[in-house]
Amino acid sequence: MAYEIILSPEALDDLAGFMARQRRIILDEIELQLTNEPTRATQQRKPMRPNPLASWELRVGQFRVYYQVEDNEENQRMIFIVAVGEKIRNRLFIGGMEVTL
Repeated sequence: MAYEIILSPEALDDLAGFMARQRRIILDEIELQLTNEPTRATQQRKPMRPNPLASWELRVGQFRVYYQVEDNEENQRMIFIVAVGEKIRNRLFIGGMEVTL
């Protein structure tokens, strides 16, 4: 059973800061990578150290998608995209602001 992907209002705001082509690349990769087995670590997906943002990171080129996975007792399987940022060298920018995780 596939996971339902939900973008938070903050993530939608983050995506709005990218060009249309970049948004399409990010959204296509979210659909491809996170619909099935979003908690399986790969070269593109990894669990993060404890932080206030999210428990998982998806790499899409220089972009980063931060998400939480929730399985509840009613067999609802959901992915919450909480933020989308851009990695420039060793610095992460989310919504145009530099963020330290």
